[in-house]
Amino acid sequence: MATLGQIIFYSMVTLIIIFSALIILILALTFSGSSSDVMSSNTSPIANLGEDELLSCHLHTESGQTMVRQVSVTWTKKDLEGLVYHYEDGAPDLGDQNSQFRGRTQLFPDALVTGNASLLIRSVRRGDEGEYTCSISSSDGGGKVNIRLRTAAFSAPTFTYSNGVLTAEASRWFPKPNVTWLNSDGDVLLGSTSFLQGSGGIYSVSSTLQPVNISSIYTCRIENDLVMSVSKAAVTGSGVSENTYFTYSAASSLLASAYLSIMMSVLCIYYLT
Repeated sequence: MATLGQIIFYSMVTLIIIFSALIILILALTFSGSSSDVMSSNTSPIANLGEDELLSCHLHTESGQTMVRQVSVTWTKKDLEGLVYHYEDGAPDLGDQNSQFRGRTQLFPDALVTGNASLLIRSVRRGDEGEYTCSISSSDGGGKVNIRLRTAAFSAPTFTYSNGVLTAEASRWFPKPNVTWLNSDGDVLLGSTSFLQGSGGIYSVSSTLQPVNISSIYTCRIENDLVMSVSKAAVTGSGVSENTYFTYSAASSLLASAYLSIMMSVLCIYYLT
């Protein structure tokens, strides 16, 4: 007869199998969002407010044709009256285009003949956030793909050093971020951070760390739910040399974290019973 611990363990294993199946289903629906032969290289992009963003959409043909004929492309946005963009018979057809996107969107005719129907949105606004659908029909096939555009504001910090104080300043962040300082060993250091909210709700960030040592390298991490900037700042006698890169959030990382949490819980139950 199975012990209580074994019953609990096998019950949790069953839950993990079910949860894994749900993860696969959610990822398939969220990140593919496609039908037929239309695909996107990024179905969940994050656009920097005020900058241009390219929404990826292209037609994949089984025949491997390099030239696609009789292409018709329609871009729509969920809950938006009218179209984002429409292209047919070799030219844009913008009679039903929503005023929000008028003069701010375009396709690339030279790319369309190869099946590339990616949409450029100029000067991204917060209202541009949402779910888009790219639909393509042509003599070589067709289909559609859903793309969820998220918006944020982010900028790389600049660093200054004076009298033992290292300062990082970033001019544009939204949503409001958190700032973390680390030393070269990865230990969290105590810094002081202030925020100033400007137009459009966008924050400027100023953070200081002290005392710091000459010839040491410090990491300044600025992050919110969508974007994280990681900056390596090397303090020298003549100033600060810096290098910054950005990473972007994805729903898959949240699902993976939840999965790992459940797995660890199961293992703990198993070893304690």
